[in-house]
Amino acid sequence: MERKFPEWYDKIREEHREYLEAVENLGEMTRKAGPLDEKTSHLIQLAAAAAIRSEGSVHSHARRAMKAGASKEEINHTLLLLTSTIGFPTVAAALSWVHDSTDAKK
Repeated sequence: MERKFPEWYDKIREEHREYLEAVENLGEMTRKAGPLDEKTSHLIQLAAAAAIRSEGSVHSHARRAMKAGASKEEINHTLLLLTSTIGFPTVAAALSWVHDSTDAKK
């Protein structure tokens, strides 16, 4: 199945192909550089995306974590664990973004 990206991502790819390839390679290399498995890596990146309120990254890492074997419950728990650190409103927003990106697939 062909990967579908948001329109803005495709625009960046068209205008700055080498740059975007370098960014994608950096992400892949950092995941492979240590002992954490792919699922755990995406859950960590999901948490970081929620912390900086990056809706697109929350969507992306929730989907990637599920593809790597994370359950919806693990994804939700990852976000709930952030409540005392980033606050309920930010966690609630991230949970709604995850719901948008994962429930549409079911």
